[in-house]
Amino acid sequence: MRLPIIKHLVANDALDAAKIETAVDVLIELSEARGIKDEEMDAIGELVSNCEGAIAVMEDIAENGTAMKDALNGFMKRVIGSTDV
Repeated sequence: MRLPIIKHLVANDALDAAKIETAVDVLIELSEARGIKDEEMDAIGELVSNCEGAIAVMEDIAENGTAMKDALNGFMKRVIGSTDV
């Protein structure tokens, strides 16, 4: 997951969670195509995770009125916290 990509998606006023979810659906469908190479699958997975991260941040902003910077930081803290084992 890359914070600058998530921030770019969240900051784009032309995008909303529904549009990003549509992109995720398309990427997932692509990942199921025959002949997808491992490198391509990795790229698709990275794009999906960035899109899902952007959706989570958008929801935090919309539901809780959180400032974008705080929503982004909170999201990344949750991600980092979930990887600590």
